[in-house]
Amino acid sequence: MDSFLLSTLMLFVGALVGVGIYHFNRKNLASTTSRDASVLLERIEKVFKVVMAEGYFTEIYNYQHDRNIWQLFKDKKKALVIAKAKVLVGYDFGKVRFRIDEQNRKIVVEHFPEPEVLSIDTDYKFYDIEQGWLNRFQSEDYTTILTEAKQAMQQKALQSDLPRIATNQIQFMMIQLAAGSNWKIDMDLSEENQKMLDSFTDYKELDARVKTLKIDQGNP
Repeated sequence: MDSFLLSTLMLFVGALVGVGIYHFNRKNLASTTSRDASVLLERIEKVFKVVMAEGYFTEIYNYQHDRNIWQLFKDKKKALVIAKAKVLVGYDFGKVRFRIDEQNRKIVVEHFPEPEVLSIDTDYKFYDIEQGWLNRFQSEDYTTILTEAKQAMQQKALQSDLPRIATNQIQFMMIQLAAGSNWKIDMDLSEENQKMLDSFTDYKELDARVKTLKIDQGNP
């Protein structure tokens, strides 16, 4: 066989072997990602909570933290946070106290709880994050900001018209359910409890304003 043809054949076979080895190694050495999750169930509780009103809120927070460096200058970090939340307000019927008057087919409510926030579904976005040389954002800073934002959102929801709507809705629902079985609902509340219930009949307009969070502005 001609030496030129022999050399060409050897090069061709070598190329095939090289390509095969390359693909074999690439297939077997490819990186893999494994994920492992553990879910721990702590306890199960029976609850009877009813959602009566749903509200959507958007809040803007200006977070700023100043750190004094050796009393010579302030190292500042700040961030603009936009928080959005879906808030569910309702009642925990486990807190209602009542008695049954079978002879007169009445349910007599002796204590009625306040409406409460049953759930908050939140979403946060951070903008314009600035930090100093030494005063850097740490994981606990983000945790503090989110905790403060959630608490403020819950307070804003309770100050809005959601509790009034929930109170009217729950009373209407109870009356309708009782009437469907030819029963009545009577309120035999204490004076204090009745005042609390009446306080949720007033309309409260939501006051949406920019809130500034300033935490730990003293010395490090």
